[in-house]
Amino acid sequence: MKLLLSLLLMAAPFAVRAQIGEVKVADKAALYGLVECEVTLTGNWSNPWLQEEAALDMFLTAPSGKQIVVPCFYKSGQSGSPSLWGARFTPQECGQYKYHFCYTERGQTASQSDEAVLRVGWAKSTSHGILHPNDHWTFRYDDGTLFRGVGENICWESRTSDDSKFFKQLHEQRERFSYDAMLKKFAQNGGNFVRIWMCSWNFPIDRQRHFNNFRYTETDQYMNPSAIEQLDNTIFLAERLGLAVMLCMGPGDVPTNHDFFVSPQAKMRYKNRLRYIVARWGYSPSIGAWEFFNEIDNIQFRDSNNPIPAADIVTWHREMAHYLKELDPFGHIVTTSISHRDLDGLNSIDEMDVNQKHIYRATSVIPSTILRYEEMFGKPYVIGEYSREWDWSKNFDDFADEMDADFRRGLWYGLFSPTPITPMSWWWEYFDNRGMVPYFQAVRKVSDLMLQESCGRFEQVETQVEGGEALALRCGRRVYLYLYNPSRNPIVRARVPVPNNKKSTIEAFSFADLRFRKLDSVPSSDGIITVTCDVPYLGEALYVIH
Repeated sequence: MKLLLSLLLMAAPFAVRAQIGEVKVADKAALYGLVECEVTLTGNWSNPWLQEEAALDMFLTAPSGKQIVVPCFYKSGQSGSPSLWGARFTPQECGQYKYHFCYTERGQTASQSDEAVLRVGWAKSTSHGILHPNDHWTFRYDDGTLFRGVGENICWESRTSDDSKFFKQLHEQRERFSYDAMLKKFAQNGGNFVRIWMCSWNFPIDRQRHFNNFRYTETDQYMNPSAIEQLDNTIFLAERLGLAVMLCMGPGDVPTNHDFFVSPQAKMRYKNRLRYIVARWGYSPSIGAWEFFNEIDNIQFRDSNNPIPAADIVTWHREMAHYLKELDPFGHIVTTSISHRDLDGLNSIDEMDVNQKHIYRATSVIPSTILRYEEMFGKPYVIGEYSREWDWSKNFDDFADEMDADFRRGLWYGLFSPTPITPMSWWWEYFDNRGMVPYFQAVRKVSDLMLQESCGRFEQVETQVEGGEALALRCGRRVYLYLYNPSRNPIVRARVPVPNNKKSTIEAFSFADLRFRKLDSVPSSDGIITVTCDVPYLGEALYVIH
């Protein structure tokens, strides 16, 4: 009997005493600079990526007295043996932080490290900190610097096998459409905000196999090391290039059926995924926004005969936005997106900082759409995708000039509207192939001038134009005027109100060399300046009046 009991005890799993061991954290750091932490601990778990089984957190007291909890992430090691965990922290205050680590198993505290000190100073940091909401026109960094995004969708790298009917060979060009090439080119041409997806073929961090992308390797681990490394490298690259990223996190490698939005088990799985994403990449000033879903209304109506109830999707978003706000110690912007169908209540969720939709075949309504949604819900509104055409079964080359013209005007319509990010064009490979990426230089230059001259206080100005579309914006002592011609007859004049009856100087912008050139001084008549021009079909013109 004793022998049998001994054998049973030997065969049973042996739970060791949980213990935090070595802690590696620098004692000095720069304001808004990355603090990398490594912790060795011994614990017991079946799956270390599930916080209900095992979780490590870094508890900090900031110089102001603010209490901060930074979630940590599992890196390597086995249950019952020394394992390695990481934390990434960005200090947002100068002075002395006190901190310690706490390890929990199954919701109970198992071990804590001794308290230590981190001293944060001004020196050697080139970052402005984390982006936050400011108003309908701008975001702001931790240090108060205002930001307007000149943006584009670059949602994924080349796929192994692309499904485009006419541009398959273009989209599959590996070197050309890698983030290393695309993000560098975008940033060099003035772009500063980019939207990127996590999906089955792009950063599939919780997918084990079948990626349609040569960049990822099959694994039996719960989280995919090759996808994690690729996203690490892309965020580091974005930091070096000064790019802000709207990271569309998606649902992960699970079906997005009704159960996804209501099942407690499905919700817990998603929260664990959020925890890992925030722990690993939330430190980064290049995370411009967390986006839950791409076009949640299309997911809702994937089965048109049995759509997912909108109320359940909205409740899910409310719960996850609240959880993400509590989880993320750095206060990143939170959003989600729709295609074209609103879900009642989605735009009113308090923890959702920015509302967003996508517009195709209707670029002309971008300004009015932004204004309408902001008036209804009192939040910044972003056009996360736009283009002349959404249907990838068509050959865009059949109407390439219209595609290009629509690409251009969508950017300006955003710049002259109360939105913190210009509308973000889709079809990045196509427009790259059309030589359109350098066009971002013009938009960025004017955006920077507007921001500098206005100090973030923009005023839309009513204009009059025959046969075309006109937008005007007062920035300090200057009025910027943009004209676009969708008609066959040229635009020959536009009328802009000015605050006095004195002469005004008009400068015309050259899209070729990115310079404003002075035209004749023009007197006003009853407080109106007339700008003479010659804007052809699908053409545009830009002026500044001062």
